[in-house]
Amino acid sequence: MDIVLIGLLGGLITGISPCILPVLPVIFLTAGARPAAPGRTPEVIPAKRSRPYWIIAGLVLSFSAVTLLGSLLLGLLAIPQSAIRWAGVVVLLAIGIGMLVPGFERLLEKPFQRLPRRRVADGGSGFGMGLALGTVFVPCAGPVLAAIIVAGATGTIGLETVLLTVSFALGVAIPLLVFALAGSGVARRIRGFRARERALRIAAGIALIALAAGLALDVPQRLQRLLPDYTAGLQRGLAESESGERALGLGGLVTEENRRLDACENGAAELADCGPAPRIRGIAGWLNTPRGAALDLEELRGRVVLIDFWAYSCINCQRSIPHVVAWDRAYRDAGLQVIGVHSPEYAFEKEPANVAAGAREFGITYPVALDNDLATWTHYRNRYWPAHYLIDAEGVVRHISFGEGNYATTERLLRELLREADPGVRLPEETDTRDETPELGSTTPETFLGSAKDRNFAGPGAYRAGPGAFSFPEEQPDDTFALDGDWTVETQYAAPSGDAGGAVRLEYRAREVRAVLAGSGSVEVEVAGSAARSMQVDGTPRSYRLLAENAAGTGALTLRVPRGVELYSFTFG
Repeated sequence: MDIVLIGLLGGLITGISPCILPVLPVIFLTAGARPAAPGRTPEVIPAKRSRPYWIIAGLVLSFSAVTLLGSLLLGLLAIPQSAIRWAGVVVLLAIGIGMLVPGFERLLEKPFQRLPRRRVADGGSGFGMGLALGTVFVPCAGPVLAAIIVAGATGTIGLETVLLTVSFALGVAIPLLVFALAGSGVARRIRGFRARERALRIAAGIALIALAAGLALDVPQRLQRLLPDYTAGLQRGLAESESGERALGLGGLVTEENRRLDACENGAAELADCGPAPRIRGIAGWLNTPRGAALDLEELRGRVVLIDFWAYSCINCQRSIPHVVAWDRAYRDAGLQVIGVHSPEYAFEKEPANVAAGAREFGITYPVALDNDLATWTHYRNRYWPAHYLIDAEGVVRHISFGEGNYATTERLLRELLREADPGVRLPEETDTRDETPELGSTTPETFLGSAKDRNFAGPGAYRAGPGAFSFPEEQPDDTFALDGDWTVETQYAAPSGDAGGAVRLEYRAREVRAVLAGSGSVEVEVAGSAARSMQVDGTPRSYRLLAENAAGTGALTLRVPRGVELYSFTFG
């Protein structure tokens, strides 16, 4: 069955990925460390042989339940999404303290003394430990876990979703079980461990407390950012396989609410019936609405709605937004409601102040939904910045256009929908915003400098997260970048680490070159054959124009960056 196989493979890949490293010491140590045995000699009563299996079974059960039902139940109870995670952190902290202080553990056990249970001296199953670990064990969000999370968040939990979740959890559990069995085996076979079981128990308690503290301070996430994900290629291959496409419904799980979106062909010349528009959901906040009030598509019946998925630092969106702004101004009084769904590509794009500044810069006055968790993005099964969805006055999706271009067709169909809604409407002349979409393949692809999405690096040497010394290659291929000097490569950006700063050289094909920069300092821009010029960078990440020509061409551009300035990406138009 495809869905079970995809789940198992996705779990196995995740189980050997860097993101499980924070829990491995805890699983290794606690699998061989038994609970306290008051009044008994600790070294004569080893932990039960089944303890590793019970720990992993508890982890699989609680991880599956929390992943599938957590968002749904917390939403129904109006409890913050982080409640389960914090409860797990508190439980792990309490267990860790109990392993260090037997008296505290006996105090914790008092409320349960009336329940039928085996004596503590019997070694303990470890199932409760596994249950607590499962509530905080959140591995790297690969395509399988992303599909499961979307299903849980949307409340569409059917048999296939349960199978996918359980098979994924079992796949993750296999490497973890091997590690737990190794820990238990070491504790049993090495004589020194048996003679010093109290020391092993203290080490396990310290590991649990360290994990709880690390989770509270987001240390595991920082650790993951420092380590290259050596399983990224495997995850991508799994997601892009034919079986993966079928099993995962990539771009968001296929649900009854969004299933008919497939009836809309990208950029079609005529209107279609693509089913009722999915709800706008999971929004962190709204801009340009009275007191930040949310918009509901149900309440907009009678008006034609254009939903524009965008991100303020995306060059493709920057070229598309003038068209959307022009349509809003031209047709708002004729019955058009534009909604911008801001779906961030970078972490800094989640900051409401940054989005508000970007909206002001582009002249956006229509409502903007802050889709920081990409909930609406996945609910619409979207994959593109920008993406335009036309919804008629009855709430039905009638046209979808992905990416740049196709503006004339979108506007023509928009006008058709306005006439359908009100045959007597008087429409203004069509807008005449210039289409700045570059020809396909005519420009250098968007280039990211963060380790998570780096591409087009010309070397020499490897490009990975962390500090490094770089130098320009003797020969640099077209459509690439190279670094010179001491740089620190972070997940989403690169920054000079030496007092002398650093340099970046681009071999580009474009009419316009822009860079997303942040921090504070004077950046020097030098284009081959032209005099260098200085450009002041100050503040949060935003797009800066480095080059603008009347016609597209090729060339080399060198950017000299001082310490204190962060470089996220280059975009080309």
